[in-house]
Amino acid sequence: FLVALFSLSIVTGAFAAGDSDGGWISLFDGKSLDGWKVSEDHPDSFRVEDGQIVANGARAHLFYEGPVENHDFKNFIFKADVMTTKGSNSGLYIHTKYQKDDWPNYGYECQVNNTQGDPQKTAGIYDTVKVLEAPAKDNEWFEYTIIVKGKTIETQINGKTCAKYDEKDKAEMDHRSRGTDLSSGTFAIQAHDPNSKVFYKNIRVKVLPD
Repeated sequence: FLVALFSLSIVTGAFAAGDSDGGWISLFDGKSLDGWKVSEDHPDSFRVEDGQIVANGARAHLFYEGPVENHDFKNFIFKADVMTTKGSNSGLYIHTKYQKDDWPNYGYECQVNNTQGDPQKTAGIYDTVKVLEAPAKDNEWFEYTIIVKGKTIETQINGKTCAKYDEKDKAEMDHRSRGTDLSSGTFAIQAHDPNSKVFYKNIRVKVLPD
């Protein structure tokens, strides 16, 4: 009984890491896609291997639908460790919501692309604030940080700021005229195409006050 209780405390602690780790809460258990929901168009484009989410296959999106904040985040610091392979494209969506197919109609995409042909590279806020020189390399893990406060977005790679956006400047920006007003929503990971293979791990969030 004591062994079982101890094991349970370890598992429980893994999901509530944040209470004792500066407010950080894990969104991925490293073993399964529990708490995540893949779009219906190509569900086989996501799998878990060696403690990592692998995005590799035809276009699909993996949405966080778990219990943290009832998967509705407003102000936060989001972090994930990411590794791209040569010629790969992916993305991290914020303030989005589940969609069964197609490209997400809501939220902003923070680009993941170090060497694929699209000129918009890693850490850019897609079609909004473009990063044209990749701040990371293929086949190396890098820490991707997204900070949302009020109507602002900031992206960082390995602690270095790469892009900043203030929604009050939207009229002056090159952006998609979609549902891109910052409000609240969940996170999503993009599988872009069968030739792209991108790895994600240590996915976590720190919720900030309104």
